[in-house]
Amino acid sequence: MLIDSMGIILADNGRVKLGELSDERALAATPFGGRYRIIDFMLSSMVNSGIKHVGILAETKYSSLMDHLGTGSHWDLDRLQQGLRIIPPYMQSDFFRSPNPQDLNGLYDFLKHSVHLHVVVAESNLVSNINFAKFVKEHEDSGADVTVMYNHDADSLGSPNVSLTFEDNKLVDLRIDPLNPTSDCSSLGCVVLTRTLLMDLLAQAISRGESLFNTEFILEKYKELTIRGFENNDLTLRINSLATYFSASMRLLEKGVLQKLYKSENRIFTKVKNEAPARYPKGNHVANSLISDGCNVVGQVENSVIFRGVSIGKHSKISNCIIMQDTVIRDGAELKNVIIDKDSVIRSGVRLQGSPDYPVVIRKGVIV
Repeated sequence: MLIDSMGIILADNGRVKLGELSDERALAATPFGGRYRIIDFMLSSMVNSGIKHVGILAETKYSSLMDHLGTGSHWDLDRLQQGLRIIPPYMQSDFFRSPNPQDLNGLYDFLKHSVHLHVVVAESNLVSNINFAKFVKEHEDSGADVTVMYNHDADSLGSPNVSLTFEDNKLVDLRIDPLNPTSDCSSLGCVVLTRTLLMDLLAQAISRGESLFNTEFILEKYKELTIRGFENNDLTLRINSLATYFSASMRLLEKGVLQKLYKSENRIFTKVKNEAPARYPKGNHVANSLISDGCNVVGQVENSVIFRGVSIGKHSKISNCIIMQDTVIRDGAELKNVIIDKDSVIRSGVRLQGSPDYPVVIRKGVIV
């Protein structure tokens, strides 16, 4: 079922810092859950909801994001019309580029050449399986200028966070990164509005020389526009810091979480890589872990998320860790509360230990 809406996913969020994990890639391209990238969840949710025209607003470091998305074929977005489009920083015909890494002109042009009535704008730091069709329908029925998706976890969040206050479901106050939130309603970084209204807002911003675009750009207009709320009670894992990335990954190991995220009727799609099944030679021990295809596990793994192609040597001990693609853990290594980016090597006998709030992070392609 198609709906008369297009989608825009923001590939980066300047307020979300993932340390070494985001040094060489956009936030949206950060690996998650053994085989996915964070963007897969918002993009799949849009496609499953009937949105077949999606723009990815990229700022910087989007090479790995483009490689992952390709033509959009894995999401059924490789189409003659509409489909998937990357919106890079705008470059005019005279090859002059704005000094700001993000420029609103490219987004404005993308909207101008569309014919859809509504636009769903989503940040890329959410891991959730969202029904955007229901979101758009409630927006249409409400008659609001803008509808924002929220839930009730503002009092349990750290920064960055956008706290919302509603009266009769109308937004009357907005606080960005409040020390003491006045409401437990927190924006999920998803809004819906008409395409023409968004173009008007962008045109005004461009005329003032502004260049930053995010969902707060729209929500801050709550005194001028009628902005209503849409409560989302689905499981939502936020990625707004290195600690929340680690805790969200560990939550995948809890009973029932995977079933809620990967609903059979609304699949999460990703780039397909054909790998042999994981191998578990004699002597291994694996408990409460996600082990992806192509892995060779000889050592001990507990409460960990292991990506494709990882090799874990004998007598090694891995606990509460996230080990990304094609990493090699040599014999006798011991790791606890550690995040290792792809293509790294941990040599024999190395011991690394962090904490859930401050995990040790090994960057991409490093030998330790």
